[in-house]
Amino acid sequence: MDFLKSLEIWFQQVSGLVWGYPLMILLVGTGLWLTVILKGLQFRTLKHALYLALVKRREEGDEPGDITHFQALMTALSATVGTGNIAGVATAIATGGPGALFWMWITGLVGMATKYSEAVLAVKYRVVDENNTMSGGPMYYISRGIGAKWLGMLFAIFASVAAFGIGNMVQSNSVADAVNATFHIPFFVTGLVLMIATGLVIIGGIKSIGRVTGVLVPFMIVFYMGGALVIILLKINLVPQAFALIFKEAFSPTAASGGFLGATVMITIRMGVARGVFSNESGLGSAPIAAAAAQTKHPVTQALVSMTQTFIDTLIVCTMTGLVLILTGVWDIGKNGAELTAIAFSRGLPGQWGNMIVAVGLILFAYSTILGWSYYGEKSIEYLLGEAAVKPYRLIFVIFVGLGALLKLNLVWSVADVFNGLMAVPNLIGLLALSPVIVRETKKYFDSDKHLR
Repeated sequence: MDFLKSLEIWFQQVSGLVWGYPLMILLVGTGLWLTVILKGLQFRTLKHALYLALVKRREEGDEPGDITHFQALMTALSATVGTGNIAGVATAIATGGPGALFWMWITGLVGMATKYSEAVLAVKYRVVDENNTMSGGPMYYISRGIGAKWLGMLFAIFASVAAFGIGNMVQSNSVADAVNATFHIPFFVTGLVLMIATGLVIIGGIKSIGRVTGVLVPFMIVFYMGGALVIILLKINLVPQAFALIFKEAFSPTAASGGFLGATVMITIRMGVARGVFSNESGLGSAPIAAAAAQTKHPVTQALVSMTQTFIDTLIVCTMTGLVLILTGVWDIGKNGAELTAIAFSRGLPGQWGNMIVAVGLILFAYSTILGWSYYGEKSIEYLLGEAAVKPYRLIFVIFVGLGALLKLNLVWSVADVFNGLMAVPNLIGLLALSPVIVRETKKYFDSDKHLR
């Protein structure tokens, strides 16, 4: 037991180093660089990108791929719209003050260029595997684009380990906690139900995952945002003051108040950037694995769809959570995480509706994350060990979902956090090295008339 505790402390220290200022600067700096060389593409083409993602949804004709634009987007969103949107925003604001939300926005805005670039490369360098399905992502564009197979393998190792932690056991544990606290259902029952629910979906691969997330993700986002929107409308007269507070405290120290101990500008920036990256995963390299499966003739078409993921996750869902925390006046009471968000919704809505929305939202967000990450892990294992490893992997993944609902996961969380951060390093190297390819593919697309069709 002492060994496990020591190991946990060591991984927590390593996590602090991995997720320190150098990685934060590299993630945001890469997004800024891509924004510059793409001439602010995420701002210029957002309307068209949203049209492709939410209205048109797919191209016409016999385009290669396994799932539609919309299903690829929903699969990626399933993995990113999760506990970070409920607990992560609350942690950022409770530690860094309301100004942290502004820095989450900045992370999201530059992260859209990163997400776009990841998807361009994922589609361009994808391959057809033995089962005639698409395989792509950082491991492929690193190995095929810059010829560094060892670096691609390193990414796949990091992603496959992170999938069992942040995309599996940590999520099932969150669901079991929420279900037990709200509905008093035993942990083992939740674990069993999650195992069955996960197994039934992932056994069919990306096509099955795409169909389920295409229905589940829009429902869960609308459900959660509906509750948040009611609270915002009930306090609409306070919204201008809330935005004024966010902008003011993004650039000035936040004074101590209530249970809040105060925060320097650097703490505010660090919490906003860290929680923003954790929520939208721009630069970590996970989402392009789903983008590579999309039915599309041109990399840029899917890339435009993919960048709306960061917009929806951070600029919309995280903003709604942050406004609820500020408008209900609970952000400075000394609480943190999902508990603070639950308190905010309870104050904003009558009866038990607030608690119910946060609990059900947390359950749906966590379950969808399991589905999305199962595919990321599967493709990473396939890259490392071949197609024969996929079916055993799915079985093991399902078993670990059940175990996660029953075990204390402090060590698992720390290990997953480290490997999740390490994924970014080879991915960012690939993005920076292949940035001329991204610019060339983008120019080729917009110089043609494809974007008008």
